[in-house]
Formats: sequence, structure tokens, C-alpha cells
Amino acid sequence: MYSTAFCSFCLRAEKLLNSKGVTEIEKVRVDLDPRLREEMVSKTGRRTVPQIYIGGTHVGGFEELAALEHAGRLEPLLRT
Repeated sequence: MYSTAFCSFCLRAEKLLNSKGVTEIEKVRVDLDPRLREEMVSKTGRRTVPQIYIGGTHVGGFEELAALEHAGRLEPLLRT
């Protein structure tokens, strides 16, 4: 998950993932290294955080993650 230190949506995404049993989240802090933000934008086409990957699948931000959960599609994605 691409994130920054003070990002409420990052914290909400982490909390949702934790509630689904995800205990390890690799956080890539784009606020600590401008090259990491460039990498994020290059990979996702987006400038905002969080940008969440589950496995090799780019989920998007918190709103997309929450939409997957609401649609019942998050747990199957976490199992892959």
C-alpha cells in the first residue's frame, strides 16, 4: 500500500484490511522519498494515497477497497 504518515484514508484502509485478517501490510511511504511517489504515479496513474495492491491487483484507494467489501468481493480477492 502506497501511503503517507498522516493519511486518514490510509488508516481506514489498514483498519478494514485488519478486520479481514490481514496482519501484514507492506507500506510504501511516498512522503519519505519523491522517487517512490513517482513510481506510484507511474504504476497507478494516480497521485493520491492510499494506492492499494492486493497481490498483483491494483485495487485503487480506500473508496474502491470499501466498495469491494460492500459488494462482497474483498474476501475472495484476499484469498487469491
